[in-house]
Amino acid sequence: MRTLLVALWVALGTALMGLSGPAPLTATAQAQQVLNGPDFAAWEELAARVEEALDGGEVATPVLEDLRAQVADFRQQFTEAQGANATAIKTVRDQLDALGPPPEDGNEPNEIAAQREELERRLARIEAPVRTAELARSRADGLITGIDQTIRERETAELLRIGPMPVNPLHWPDALRALYRLAGDVSGEVLRSWQSPIERTILKDNLPIILVLVLAGLVLLARGRRWSVRLMQRLVGENPSAGHWIASFGASLGEWLLPYAGVYALVRAALVSGMVGVRGEMLLDALLPAALILLLARWLAQRVFPRHEPRGPVLQLDDRCRYSGRLYGAMLGLVVAAFYFLQTVAEGADWSEAATNVVIFPVLVLTGLLLWRLAALLALHSRACADENDGEAGFSGRVTRLIGRVLLAVAVIGPLLATVGYVKAAQALMLPTALSLLLLAALVIVQRLLTELYVMVTGNRDGAADSLVPVLAGFALVIVSVPGFALIWGARTAQLMEFWTRFTQGMSLGGVQISPTVFLTFAAVFAVGYVVTRLLQGALRNTILPKTKLDTGGRNAIVSGVGYVGIFLAAVIAITSAGIDLSSLAIVAGALSVGIGFGLQNIVSNFVSGIILLIERPISEGDWIEVGGKHGYVKSISVRSTRIETFDRTDVIVPNADFVSGTVTNYTRGNTVGRVIVPVGVAYGSDTRKVEKILQEVAEDHPMVLMNPAPNIVFRGFGASSLDFEIRAILRDVNWVMNVHSDMNHEIARRFVEEGIEIPFPQQDVWFRNGMPAGGAGGEPEAAASQPPSSAPVQLTEADFEGGDGDGGGR
Repeated sequence: MRTLLVALWVALGTALMGLSGPAPLTATAQAQQVLNGPDFAAWEELAARVEEALDGGEVATPVLEDLRAQVADFRQQFTEAQGANATAIKTVRDQLDALGPPPEDGNEPNEIAAQREELERRLARIEAPVRTAELARSRADGLITGIDQTIRERETAELLRIGPMPVNPLHWPDALRALYRLAGDVSGEVLRSWQSPIERTILKDNLPIILVLVLAGLVLLARGRRWSVRLMQRLVGENPSAGHWIASFGASLGEWLLPYAGVYALVRAALVSGMVGVRGEMLLDALLPAALILLLARWLAQRVFPRHEPRGPVLQLDDRCRYSGRLYGAMLGLVVAAFYFLQTVAEGADWSEAATNVVIFPVLVLTGLLLWRLAALLALHSRACADENDGEAGFSGRVTRLIGRVLLAVAVIGPLLATVGYVKAAQALMLPTALSLLLLAALVIVQRLLTELYVMVTGNRDGAADSLVPVLAGFALVIVSVPGFALIWGARTAQLMEFWTRFTQGMSLGGVQISPTVFLTFAAVFAVGYVVTRLLQGALRNTILPKTKLDTGGRNAIVSGVGYVGIFLAAVIAITSAGIDLSSLAIVAGALSVGIGFGLQNIVSNFVSGIILLIERPISEGDWIEVGGKHGYVKSISVRSTRIETFDRTDVIVPNADFVSGTVTNYTRGNTVGRVIVPVGVAYGSDTRKVEKILQEVAEDHPMVLMNPAPNIVFRGFGASSLDFEIRAILRDVNWVMNVHSDMNHEIARRFVEEGIEIPFPQQDVWFRNGMPAGGAGGEPEAAASQPPSSAPVQLTEADFEGGDGDGGGR
């Protein structure tokens, strides 16, 4: 049970400390390592003792834990010894590399051979302590693994062992006798102390201190929580600011701190009086942690099921259900505290297993009932979430529903296991579940505190719900709380230390040791290089390049190239600074390159094509291009693809490989001069020279048309219904081609009306021939000419005009 108490302290500590980093898990004795290395003689003696203990299997678990701690101390010394002579070893190896490999034919000069032999002897001599430390460390790892396995097997066997059934009436007298004997021992100790003149003298001398402690304890117990509630009510209104909410949260801590201080004062008063003996001190020592559990659980219940919460309650429940939640939460803390108190007393008073099971059984049954009721409240919250979201419970509803189902299963299985004699298994199932529920409540409360801190710093309450920072803070909070959950569910502190040791040592990947230190070094150096690269890009884009004669496309290409080179250099420098030897990853890199060649060839092709586009610059941002039958303006050129905005204001993402391997038409590369072609048809019988003159005047009068070269009028030929002409003119800015096209059409229509020139439309005669059947009324075949269709305006689209757009392209 002491492990559960440690777990509760660690869990609540990690929840309240938030993002604080893990404390070093090395023992104090590890800092006292002698300068000349580990004591291998003492190590051999310790290793022999551990191996004998493991082979015999009779050593008690606490003794194994002590041996494990000693082995872990030596292992830390061996780890540090592996880094000895690192500089000297590197120097000798560099000298051997400078000599080069021995000749294959063996004909090496005597002087070089002597130097090589001397260097190899020196290298073997200075590497000997390192090799010895490596072997000793490997042996220590094996011994620690063996001890952990032995302890784990013993714990598993203890959980699966059937003990005395608490419902068996034959065991009840043992429990009554144990309780009666404990009460007699405590009262007898008090009576003997009172009868002792020395103890009464101590009581008389300490009476003022005792009175002060008792008075302070009673006042804090009676009024402390009320003082905190009044202070909270002053700080919190209907809609408090984030600062006031955080202040009220701090004031709410007094709801359990002040009463606990009162309990501590009363316990100290009892100890100072000298009236308690060994059994009394045992009870008082167990009372303090039990009181802490009870007060914390009641405070957590008040925060999760509040009477009034301006930010809204954690769970969507009505006032009656929240009242029930506060009651059940406080009672859950009471039963957990009672379990700890009774378990500690049973171990200290040396109760029999039967008496212990009988006394603890009611606590387990009451725990099951409370878990059942809390599961019902979580089910109500899940249904409320589903009703609010049209039948979809959402993430919060699904999580609470899952937790509720787990609580229901534990509430049923736990008491049943205890009833049939598996009391240890029931304890290992129900008490960790209750403590985990308390820890989850603490995490939810601290998450709200972090959100309010974010709101106070940013001043943006509306965006806090959708912000990533509180989510990341909550995720970090969950990660930090993992050791607390592990301890609650039976993990030993030594196991967590072992996990932390292996985590800090890292893992080997292709001969490269990847550890948290290496990763943090790489991340820090790369982050600095990335920031420097972005700052340099910003300076080039906004300060330096605008003062040059480079066009926009060239400036963008330089900025992008600097970004790629900078990020590549940042990665190389980060890898070098972290001490990662990439040569040992050559095989892995080769295998990855094969996979890239087959599986990612399109992506690699587009990446290389993007670099080619940035270097050759056949297109630039702002150019009007046509690729794959799509017209539009280039908006951005990235490494993998290019984004084109069409004249319909839609974005087309084109892979860069299409620009390199396909045909691209760039209408504005180098300059914006371009040609417009305006087709015109006139009726047969019109004066073609007059038409040519009118069209020439229309073209020359438009301000966007260049006079050098002069516009040209082409008589294309004889159509089915018209004489076909074309205006071909060079524009100052081809981006205005459709506007010019439309202006010329308007002007042509006006001039043709003034000059009496007819614009024809297609005509067609249709004859219907109907034959009469034999014997019927005869008649002449009737012919009907269809009326010519009404003339409709013709609209040009991209399909009608090469290089045009669909919406005028005007600016």
